[in-house]
Amino acid sequence: MSKENKVVMTKEGKKVFWRWYFLGGCGWNYEKMQGLGYYFSMLPMIKKHQNPDDQKKLAKTELQFFNTNNTMAPIIMGVDCAIQDETGADSADTIAALKTGMMGPLAGIGDTLFHVIPSTIIGSIASYMALEGSPLALILWILFGLFRAFCMKNFFNLGYKEGARIVSEIGNRLKKITQAANILGITVIGALIPSVVSAKFAYEFSWGEVSISIQQLADQIMPSLAPTLVVFFAYWMLGRKKMNSTRVTLLLVVVGILAYNLKIFA
Repeated sequence: MSKENKVVMTKEGKKVFWRWYFLGGCGWNYEKMQGLGYYFSMLPMIKKHQNPDDQKKLAKTELQFFNTNNTMAPIIMGVDCAIQDETGADSADTIAALKTGMMGPLAGIGDTLFHVIPSTIIGSIASYMALEGSPLALILWILFGLFRAFCMKNFFNLGYKEGARIVSEIGNRLKKITQAANILGITVIGALIPSVVSAKFAYEFSWGEVSISIQQLADQIMPSLAPTLVVFFAYWMLGRKKMNSTRVTLLLVVVGILAYNLKIFA
């Protein structure tokens, strides 16, 4: 059996991956973060070693503090498995150093690619489709879940095959993907603003027989100007200190009520 397929084909390798996929987030705590879940996932690899002292040494290593993006973690686990198969318990210090060095960069990349961007793009599209009564909103999230599982499985295999050097190589590629996805996310949000956010200027300026609608004037300057201003205000508030999504939502409700009664927005 070749090294490339070893983790995929062996019973221990399959258990490591599926334990993380289904239960990796279990046991989260403020002291070790995902450390307990990582240890539980790597337990089949630890039990492969016959020497009890080796098992204890590796167990203490795998129980250390660990915190990264769930989808990217299989890369680290693949590298971990490869090192254990290569040098056994003698590599405990190397494993600890690699986990510490890899989990930070992979967390930043993974949170962007598999949390922030999907929540922005898929969440926005699915929310609008759900408002229209389309069941495709649910199917979008199911498809994303399958795509995420596919990525995690391949990350695990890739981590085992390439070892530690995969981190530097994949980091440069994922940075380009992240930049492109960020641009796509901003584009999608901008396109959905007129459809999802409902706001119109209500004020009309009158002087004698002359009457000017602020909404008609705004449409000539930029269509959907009022919804854009609402979204811009929300994003600006989210960037302020001591502001979170709940407070911004309540603030928008208050501002909306005042603007409606003052005949600013309709």
